[in-house]
Parts: sequence; structure tokens; C-alpha cells
Amino acid sequence: MTAFTLHDLQCFDAVARSGGFQAAAELLHRSHPAVHAAVTRLERQLGLQLLDRSGYRVALTAAGQSFHRKAQTTLAQLAGLQVHAQQLAMGEEDELRVVIGDICPQREVLATLAGFFRRHPRTRLHVQVEAVSGPVERLLAGDADLIVHAVDKGDARLEWIDLAKIPFVPVAAPGFLPFAPTRMLRPAQLREHTQCIIRDTAARPGRSYFMVEGAPQCSVPDQLMKKEVILQGLAWGHLPRFLVQRELEEGSLLSLAGRHMPGSVQELVAARRSDRPHGPVAQELWQFLSSSQSRPAGRP
Repeated sequence: MTAFTLHDLQCFDAVARSGGFQAAAELLHRSHPAVHAAVTRLERQLGLQLLDRSGYRVALTAAGQSFHRKAQTTLAQLAGLQVHAQQLAMGEEDELRVVIGDICPQREVLATLAGFFRRHPRTRLHVQVEAVSGPVERLLAGDADLIVHAVDKGDARLEWIDLAKIPFVPVAAPGFLPFAPTRMLRPAQLREHTQCIIRDTAARPGRSYFMVEGAPQCSVPDQLMKKEVILQGLAWGHLPRFLVQRELEEGSLLSLAGRHMPGSVQELVAARRSDRPHGPVAQELWQFLSSSQSRPAGRP
């Protein structure tokens, strides 16, 4: 058996994933004949039939399925090696772009970043605040090097460091509701009352949180404005507990949490792309955040 090339392996993987030579060619930005020749050459070099070409769509043979599983592992390792080599070749960054999400305790997060960047005066920190699905959209679009927000931990494009758990609680000002709230309060009872929500800064908004369908709404850009709207008795809504703990203790806000409206706990993380190279300062910031939490960085 002669040695096969990385190009041949990539072409086979693309055909296996896309289900056809033309789709694989488009995926790899190569011609159909070039992809077909590469896979045929790979089969000949291995002495195996990897693809069943008898149907409308090509399919993996039993040998092809087994070989493809191993090939995917190899290709992932090679991609990781390429990213590592790019990181080694990068010089110290002039700027790092960090996006802070709306669920963050901003003072604590900014103090942490300030402590790090005081040791790196040649790298300018560019901070941007985004809301709801905006931080993840900025990260995936390549407009941020790191975000501090909640993410989908099942997204293979991301790696993360757990920072904190942020409880959210539904609240209203005393007298906002025409009845005394109890722990049996249901969302349907709030449908006639204005709900304050955070505007999603993403170009393509994602899922909505805590929305009561059919309720009148007012939207605000951030949690502080949301808190003020609720304090003034203009609406009700969910807020991070760290932002309203004093008001709940003083009675200037009432918790609406109960059996049917339990609130939620959001996992605050620092996240970055796992499939992109990161410069030396970004790497050091990642290690700084990881070690400050005394637990390892998460990876899907």
C-alpha cells in the first residue's frame, strides 16, 4: 500500500460528509473531476472500496464508515496543529477585542480585565457591550477575540471558561400589579401588564428569554435601564439577582418568583473560537482567566 496524501483524505472526507462529488467539490472549491480522481486514487492506494456508487447518491461502504471515523480524528488533529503553528508565528497583538454581554456583573468583569491589561500596556483593549445573542454573533463573525456571556456549550466552534452562575429573578415595583403576587402566580396573569425586555443587538436575533406571549412590551438597551423602568413602576421583568438584591431586601422591588415563574440561572463564561489561532497576549489572557477560576477551560 502506497502512502496517501492529505489532499486525497480531505476530498474523501468532504464526499462522505456531503453525500456526493459535486457537493464536495463546491465545499472544497475544487473541480468535480479533481475530487473524483482524489477519492479513486485513495481507494486504489488503500486497496479498499470506500464508497458505494451504485445509488443516486454515493454512500459509505462498511469499510468506508470505519475509515472515515479514523480520518475525521486525523483531520481534526491536523487542523489543531495548523492553528498551533499559526499561533507560534504571531507576534504580540496591538489590540484585543472583548465583548461583554448584558448578563455580566460589569464592575467585576472590567476590574479583572483592567488588572490584566495594566501588565500589557502595548496591547490596547477594545471593549464592546452587546445584548442577548449579540456577543455570540460578534464572536462567530470574527468581530471579537473573546466574549464574556452565556454560550451554547454544544457548539464545537467554541471553547469556554466557566466564570459564574447568574440567577435571574422576575420582579416588579410594589403596586405595579393590581393584585398581591403569590408563589402560585402564572405567566398568563401578567399578559395584560407591560413587560420590559432587553433589545437583542444581533443582526439575526436568537431565542427570546422569559417572554410572555401576547403581553405588551417595552424594550431597553441594557439591564440598568431595565431596572430603572421596573423601579418606576412602568413594567415588570427579569433581572440578574446581583443587580436587585438590595432593592429586594429594602422592599422597593418585589420578587414574582414562584412555582410557575421560577426564574433561571445563566452560566456566565469567557468564550473564544476553538478553531482560530490566538496571539500570545490572547493566550495569556485565557490562562489568566482560567487560573483565576481554579478550574480547567471547558471544551466541547
